[in-house]
Amino acid sequence: MVTQDPAYIPDTLAYRRRPTRQVMVGDVGVGGDNPIRVQSMTTTLTKDVDATVAQTERLVRAGCEIVRITTPTPSDARCLGPIKERLAELGIHVPIVADIHFNPLAALAAADYADKVRINPGNYVDSRKFAVREYSDRDYENEVMRVEERVEPLVLKCKERGISMRIGTNHGSLSDRIMNRFGDTPEGMVESALEFVRVCEKYDFRDIILSMKASNPKVMIAAYRLLAARMSEEGMDYPFHLGVTEAGNGEDGRLKSAIGIGSLLQDGIGDTIRVSLTEEPEAEISVAYALAAPFQMRAGDVLAGDVGRETPWDPYHYERRAAPSVSIGDVLLGDTEPIAVFTSIDGPLSKRRTAMARILRWASPAGRRQPKPDAVLLHLYDDDDMTVLRHVTHRLRMWPGARLGVIAASDDTALLLDALPLVDGVSTCVQADTNVMMLASAVRDAGKCLFLETRPHRFDDPEENIDALLSGAVDAIDDSSPVVLSLQVPADAAVHAYRRLATRSVRAGVQAPILLHVTASSEPLLEEAIALGSPLCDGIGDAVLIEGMEDSSMLAFNILQAAGARVFKTDYVACPSCGRTLFDLQETTERIKRRTSHLVGVKLAIMGCIVNGPGEMADADFGYVGGAPGQVNLYVGKKCVEKGVRAEEADDRLVELIKAHGKWQESDEE
Repeated sequence: MVTQDPAYIPDTLAYRRRPTRQVMVGDVGVGGDNPIRVQSMTTTLTKDVDATVAQTERLVRAGCEIVRITTPTPSDARCLGPIKERLAELGIHVPIVADIHFNPLAALAAADYADKVRINPGNYVDSRKFAVREYSDRDYENEVMRVEERVEPLVLKCKERGISMRIGTNHGSLSDRIMNRFGDTPEGMVESALEFVRVCEKYDFRDIILSMKASNPKVMIAAYRLLAARMSEEGMDYPFHLGVTEAGNGEDGRLKSAIGIGSLLQDGIGDTIRVSLTEEPEAEISVAYALAAPFQMRAGDVLAGDVGRETPWDPYHYERRAAPSVSIGDVLLGDTEPIAVFTSIDGPLSKRRTAMARILRWASPAGRRQPKPDAVLLHLYDDDDMTVLRHVTHRLRMWPGARLGVIAASDDTALLLDALPLVDGVSTCVQADTNVMMLASAVRDAGKCLFLETRPHRFDDPEENIDALLSGAVDAIDDSSPVVLSLQVPADAAVHAYRRLATRSVRAGVQAPILLHVTASSEPLLEEAIALGSPLCDGIGDAVLIEGMEDSSMLAFNILQAAGARVFKTDYVACPSCGRTLFDLQETTERIKRRTSHLVGVKLAIMGCIVNGPGEMADADFGYVGGAPGQVNLYVGKKCVEKGVRAEEADDRLVELIKAHGKWQESDEE
């Protein structure tokens, strides 16, 4: 067991919202007993007052409760006055947040008009020119004193005006001081924020909201958890603003945001959220409301038994849960093997007219770049289904190059025993009348794999489900049968269910791979991303399966990619645009995607300006960053290799750069 002291939440196995003080942003309360607030940011030039007012109005009409506007200079900051006046004339009274990077003078000017000032501790005091040097304790202390000198005027002005402040740490823009002592780690992000919090508290200013944003959901989740733990240790109770920065666009951006934000909301962490999409800002609002909806005014879970202080995973540092490797035909699960993707066909198979075609398509060796499931779960109900199964497996065995694991699932032990010679494994629901030992012995003798699962409708008590499952697993493992554990649960109940299974399996001494098996919601996307992505970011899960969709494999692959669990296509980090952006991010992102989306395992960052660009590209292979109007800087990793490239030439130069580093592949059309 891994013990955290202090814990970031009291119980990782049940929902409790983290208690915080209330902080007012204008007349909107954040934290305390308030609902989770939804906000966004304008993408217009702030000095274009008409455009900024129009976009703010559209955001408010879409349901946005707090609007952030970039104010890079004092003259931009002074535009907040006429913007607020114009909004008031339209009958719109929405809190306005000034977004500050680098410029304390702009922050002081913005504080005359804004309802909240957001500062980034990584660049508010320091212009980031990362220099490798050693900081002695005295050097570090002097640097912190310099922070106080620069931040004090803003703290006193916010206090005088009665407005709030967001201390918004970004993984991509930590100061040299923090980078040299902590690296670009969650620990560094937390310490960066706490330096500023301590200055605020010294002057008795506590109208503070904090954020720990990163483009990598694992980093973002760990940073917020660590911040919650440190605050608990120091007696702080400030609310949190959640967001995955530079998430990108389309389904990928939504999945990445859902995994990061949704995982923390499941922890009870988060009081206001922003979904950062490279789209029109209004598009962010409905996604944010959908993520927040299950947690609005939700009561805490009441579950007896386990307390989550001791867990089998470290919530602050990712490490995959240890499990022995088992084989499903040619597919390996567990250990360090890639997270497998399963799909399923519900029975009766004999009445599924398209079943054969779908199975053969999944097994086909053609179309190598199109991801295909590693195994299929076929539900058997009667002898007619067995006839179909024999036909299917015969076709697969006679087809050179076909690759697809086949698992027979049934509650009928006799059917499973008949199916065993034909398939790579069998799956049964553990219940009172299940003869696990009989199946385990047969599976062992056949050299196959046994999937044991429970389903919520079989038992009233979730603990009874897990007890039955682990009892059956102990019997099977004692009989030397390869075992995989699973809970077939609705997507909205999966996170805590699989955490409980992982915790209880360690306590029971059961080491076996876990199949994250969830039942799809009515509109599959966000709930499924949280249900699978959150356990995966905790290191739990060796295979995934979304039940209830005709073909869930593509959604499953995209969730794995968004969670950083299995990369199968180009990965993009793209910021959502704002008034600092030096080119049209939406058009540029789509244009670069058309050129590069066929690349497998290449990570590209498309950043509108220098603020978070180089930092959020920390683990990107290549970067495309706005350097000046009409000019683009190209990066390899963190290093700028071409500066001031003309915008009309930048796309071609990016492709040439990828080719020069041996990462280019020809598309299917080429």
